[in-house]
Amino acid sequence: MSEIQNIKKLRQFTGAGFKDCNNALKESEGDINKAIEILRVKGIAKASKKMTREAKEGVIAISGDHTSTSLLEVNCETDFVAKNDAFIDFVREISEINHKCEANIEKLQSSVMKNNLNVKENLLALISKIGEKITIGRAKTLKNSKGKNFYYQHTLIKENLSKLAVIVSLEVDQESDQIDIFGKQLSMHIAASSPLALTSDLIDQDVLRKEQTLIAEELKNSGKSDEIAKKISLGKLNKFKDENSLLSQNWVMEPKKKVKEIINELKINNLKIKEFIRIKIGE
Repeated sequence: MSEIQNIKKLRQFTGAGFKDCNNALKESEGDINKAIEILRVKGIAKASKKMTREAKEGVIAISGDHTSTSLLEVNCETDFVAKNDAFIDFVREISEINHKCEANIEKLQSSVMKNNLNVKENLLALISKIGEKITIGRAKTLKNSKGKNFYYQHTLIKENLSKLAVIVSLEVDQESDQIDIFGKQLSMHIAASSPLALTSDLIDQDVLRKEQTLIAEELKNSGKSDEIAKKISLGKLNKFKDENSLLSQNWVMEPKKKVKEIINELKINNLKIKEFIRIKIGE
C-alpha cells in the first residue's frame, strides 16, 4: 500500500487531518495501528486544551418510551457543530446508552459504543476531529409505572434532538384521548412557562433567598416605612412563588385559569402530576 493510500486509510479511521496523519505514520514507521494510537494520544492532548473554552450550544436528546423517558444534554461551542452529522450520530448513540444507564453519567462515560471504544474515549476523539469543546451536560430519567410520561421538544434540530425539551410524568389509573391531549399540552406549557417546582413549598430555598435579597435591594431606597416595606416584600415573594410553581401558574392555553383549575375541570379520577424536567441549552 502506498504512502498516500495509508494516509487516506488513517484519515478514514480517525477523522484526523492530512498533516497529522502523515506525521503519525512517519513516527510509527508506516504501522497504521501504531499511528492510530499516536493520534489518539495527541487527540486527547488537543482535547484537554479545548476544555477551558465555553460550550453553550448543543442539543438535548430524548430516548425511551411512555413508562421510562430520558433526557441527555450534550454541549458544544457553536450551533454549526450542533448540526454536524458526526456530532449528531454521537449524541444519538449515547442517548440510547444514557437511557439504559438511567441517566447515570459515570456509567454512561464508561459504557462501550459500537466501535468498541467507551463513551469517554469517543468524546475525546470527536473533540479532536471537530476542534471544539464538547461536554456531556445534564441527564435525567423519569420512570413511571403508575401512569404515562409525555414529552415536548422545541426548536427541533433532528428527530428526538432539540434545543429545549420537557418530560412530564402523570399518574393516572386509566388511558384516554383526553389524558393524552392534556399531557401533551402540559409539556408545552412547561416549556413556555419554565416552572421551578410543582408547588411553592418545593422551590429551592437558595432560589427564594436570592429573590428575597433582590426584593430587599429594590425596596431599600423606596422611602417606604419598614412595616410597609415588609408587606410589599412578602407580597412580591408570594407572587414569585405563584408564578414559578406549576400548579399555580396561569394555563398558557387559557391564561385566566390556573393549571390546578384545568386539572379539576378535567374530572379525571386520581390524575396527578408526579414530576417534570425541563432542560434548555444555554440555561
